[in-house]
Amino acid sequence: MKWARLLRKEIGVCVLIAFALLLRVESQSPASSERTFPQSKVALEQALKNLQPSLSGRLPMLDGFVSPGDQPLDRYRRPYFQTSVQVSAAQPGNSVVRVSTKITAWYADPSGAHSGYRALPSNGRLEADLLDQLSEELAKASAAPAPAPAAAGVATQPTEQPPGTGKPAAPAAAGPFSPPLSPTFPPREQVANTAKGTDGDLQAEIKSLEEILHNQAHPSNLVAVKQSGTAVVASPSLTAKTIFLASAHDEFEMLDFNADWVHVRISGLSRGWIWRNSLEMPEGIPDTLARPGAGANAAAAQPFHVTREETAPFPGDWQPLRGKSVRILSVEKNDQSASDSGVTMRLEFAKSVLDKSYNELAQKADTLAGIVLIFDSADGGMIAATLPVMKQWKAGALSDSAFWRQCFFDPPEMLGGAGGSASQ
Repeated sequence: MKWARLLRKEIGVCVLIAFALLLRVESQSPASSERTFPQSKVALEQALKNLQPSLSGRLPMLDGFVSPGDQPLDRYRRPYFQTSVQVSAAQPGNSVVRVSTKITAWYADPSGAHSGYRALPSNGRLEADLLDQLSEELAKASAAPAPAPAAAGVATQPTEQPPGTGKPAAPAAAGPFSPPLSPTFPPREQVANTAKGTDGDLQAEIKSLEEILHNQAHPSNLVAVKQSGTAVVASPSLTAKTIFLASAHDEFEMLDFNADWVHVRISGLSRGWIWRNSLEMPEGIPDTLARPGAGANAAAAQPFHVTREETAPFPGDWQPLRGKSVRILSVEKNDQSASDSGVTMRLEFAKSVLDKSYNELAQKADTLAGIVLIFDSADGGMIAATLPVMKQWKAGALSDSAFWRQCFFDPPEMLGGAGGSASQ
């Protein structure tokens, strides 16, 4: 009996080891997801051909796409993903699509001894996005109006009569139906009226389908991203954590908005915030909050004005401009008795000055490294930007929110909840 107990114990240990190895293999395998579609396998494979560009490519960042691991994500460089798709027939008329994604990136080991490409576990977002794109592709294919069927001609076939009888013989067995003894056609006017009526019915049906499709494809509460690289952040602050970077023309459902930020639904219960200037707002809502005196009197209503310009070393310890020559602009309020001018007005004024000054600064790039705006008031502070970052912004490679995140604010809280993280 003792040896039997030992044998059972050994078997139990082997089972536990095998189970642990199975879990290890599963944890290292690419993340996968599947969904059932009410289309045939052929239709799904055809739709997937249109999505080939979405099956692989570089990721703008790893945060938001991979599951947390042992190493910090900021040690990884050049992330790349590759997605494989399997389609299998299920119940009659249905098919199952299974998506697997492999993510790799270069790991920069601080000591340099273990640097190299590593595989990272996907958190399922890429797989869900591809399945959503496939659903949209199938919806577009099913919503496309089918071509009008060609008018079928009246097929007739001659019959034979026995000589001398004067009676018609049975039709020749040349098809699955019996043709008339002689071809008969409706009057020409009747044919024209019938065709005209059919064409009118088809046009009305097509117009109705187009209206339905337009209403479905363009809900009234969608916002669209203007530039690629626009940050979607966790809270309405430029210091907030970036969830991911949106691409140009990405659309999101708008939940709420204020003068500076728009609250959007990412997917399901996931939410985020986007800088309002970076979005095309729904019809009837301006992309930016209208300011008093806009238009012909906008200059007169400007809350600030530049009082002095000079070239001098950067007056701070920010590493990108430390010890370098910069253009310094001193800024004062037009109305010194006015209270705090607010986040948006200071940002808008700074943006207009940087926009107007860039061309002149670019011509002196060999001697100037950037620009500094100093607000001379009790609620003032300093904003600084480097020429390379301004160049990207002017070229459209950076959205307004992404640009502010790479600027320097001193003190960081000078812009309240919209303070820039670059000053941290």
